[in-house]
Amino acid sequence: MENSTGKVILWTRQHEKSLEELRINGSIKITRKHLEEKFEEITDYIVYLYKWFVNAAEKIVPKPEEVDFPIWCSISEENMLRPTVDQIVYKLEVEKSKIVYFDGMKWDYVLNHHYIPKDEKDGEEYAKDLESKGFDNSFSFIDEKKAHFYPAEKKKVMDSWYRIFEIEDWNIFRVQANIWEIRPEMVKDILYYE
Repeated sequence: MENSTGKVILWTRQHEKSLEELRINGSIKITRKHLEEKFEEITDYIVYLYKWFVNAAEKIVPKPEEVDFPIWCSISEENMLRPTVDQIVYKLEVEKSKIVYFDGMKWDYVLNHHYIPKDEKDGEEYAKDLESKGFDNSFSFIDEKKAHFYPAEKKKVMDSWYRIFEIEDWNIFRVQANIWEIRPEMVKDILYYE
């Protein structure tokens, strides 16, 4: 995936309005407004999780001060999100040192407020531990209404989320990439809906 110049090709789907943002501002940066337009009524839920991601990811690749949220990217053309009527796909060439890779399947655990086990044995032990404490699941520990009752359990679940950056199975269907911004020099092609 990395070329001889130490750069990697990534694909990201963004709203067609991002072209104007790139032209006027000289970069595309994801803001809360972008998330509100995309996620509508679940924006607060997504922002909460994205803020966690930002805090974790900026320890891997420092975040520019003026950036709020990351830009989600695919690592393969085969598995990228396709252009739609109002969404375009940027083909980007990005310095490897500017990319945060993570396991997208593990990210689903975060989205659902679940514990990410280290392995199958850890998952079984965690399930037994929950059962012995009388809990049905792990996602109730993160819910803001109940979280304060179970601070140790909440911490255990959220600490496990860092495992999204541990990639055991490097394949195009699991691995995703994040970057902090898109600059004009990174854009190698733009794919439009046909």
